[in-house]
Amino acid sequence: MNEDGGPIFRQIAAQVENAIVDGSLPEESQAPSTNELAAFHRINPATAAKGLNRLVDDGVLHKRRGVGMFVATGARDQLLKRRRSEFADQYLEPLLTEAAKLGISGAEISTMIAERRGAR
Repeated sequence: MNEDGGPIFRQIAAQVENAIVDGSLPEESQAPSTNELAAFHRINPATAAKGLNRLVDDGVLHKRRGVGMFVATGARDQLLKRRRSEFADQYLEPLLTEAAKLGISGAEISTMIAERRGAR
């Protein structure tokens, strides 16, 4: 599974997060179990558990004793909010810094984006 995506437990957490964000794992549905993830990815169950427990700690999943882990209510909105903030930090800040160096205005950036979207 590790294609330079960081530690495997983080990749497991990201995979589950992606499923929540794209709607394939809806709120209050049961998340894949530690054993399912471990078998699918051929990893140690403790590694899979570490990824899932990270999501529990973040409030994205919650445990139901003896039943498993479930997607928390509001998890999708929480993840979208966090990812939008990360998007701004990772992409917009560098873009705006470089645009300022090149003398590109906000209006010009908007035009460039609109043109690129139209080309798709």
